[in-house]
Amino acid sequence: MPLYLSRFSYTPETWARLIDNPEDRRKAAQSYIESVGGKLHGFWYAFGEHDGYTLWEAPDNVSMAAVAVAIGGGGAVAGLETTVLLTVDETIDALRKAEQIQYRAPGG
Repeated sequence: MPLYLSRFSYTPETWARLIDNPEDRRKAAQSYIESVGGKLHGFWYAFGEHDGYTLWEAPDNVSMAAVAVAIGGGGAVAGLETTVLLTVDETIDALRKAEQIQYRAPGG
């Protein structure tokens, strides 16, 4: 199954709610991904541009998109970005396929 890296930022209101009632959000994240047949591999908070990161495994892009849309529509996050991760073997396969493509630069 494909892996996905998500970066998220909470709204100030979400942080205020978590301060008032600290909660392990890994359990919620796990239930979201498991509802589409996936798995949560990790959940981290961070300093910097994003408040946290998650590593998910999902059956396909549509399933992961459904989880991302549900989270994004919930109002607790100010931003959510998800990146599809490729294995080294997938990247090597892509490089081999790229060699067969006859790319032409614009105007060339």
